[in-house]
Amino acid sequence: MNYEWFQAINDLAGQSPLMDAILIFITKKALYMYALMLLLMWFLGSERSKRTVVFAAITGALGLLINFIIGQIYFEPRPFVAHTVKLLVDHAADASFPSDHTTGAFSLSLAVLLLNRRIGSVMLALAVLTGFSRIYVGNHYPFDVLGSIVVSLVVSLAVYKLSPVFEPIARLIILIYNRIPFVPKNRKGVSAGQ
Repeated sequence: MNYEWFQAINDLAGQSPLMDAILIFITKKALYMYALMLLLMWFLGSERSKRTVVFAAITGALGLLINFIIGQIYFEPRPFVAHTVKLLVDHAADASFPSDHTTGAFSLSLAVLLLNRRIGSVMLALAVLTGFSRIYVGNHYPFDVLGSIVVSLVVSLAVYKLSPVFEPIARLIILIYNRIPFVPKNRKGVSAGQ
C-alpha cells in the first residue's frame, strides 16, 4: 500500500512543468522559508513572539534528534534505491523513514500553531506541501511523511506540556539577545497569542 500510494503521487511528476517547478522549489527551499518566518517573528515580534521562536527551535531540534535515533534503529531504503521512480531532486541514499524535511516543517509549524494560530496555520499549510513534495519528487514514501507527522505531533505536544521546563531557556536566550547593542528590540511588536 505504501508503494502504491507513492506511485500514485510520484506518477504525477513530469506531467506539468509548472507543478514540477513549484514542488521542486518547496522541497528544496521550504526550510529556508521557515527560517525566514521565524527570523521575522524574532526581529519584528514581541517578547512573546521571541518565546514562540525559541520553543519552535527546541521542538524542531528534538524532532530531528528523534528522527536520527529512528534512522539508526530502523533503516528503510529510499524509493529511488528500491524502485524505478521519477526522481526530480537528487538525494543521498540514506534512511528514508522518517522524512527530516517533513519532521522539521511540521515540528516548527505545530510549535508555532500551539502559541500563534494565525502564523502557525500558514506554516502548517506549507508543512503539508513540504510533506507532499517529498513524495512527489521521489525522495520519500507516504509512510515516511506520516511517520514524520507523528514524531512532530508527539514532540510538539511534549514541549508544549513541558513548557515550564523550557521557559528558563527561552527567558535566558531573550535576555541575552536584549543585552546585545544595536540589534532590533521590539518588545511590543506582533503578539504571538492569537
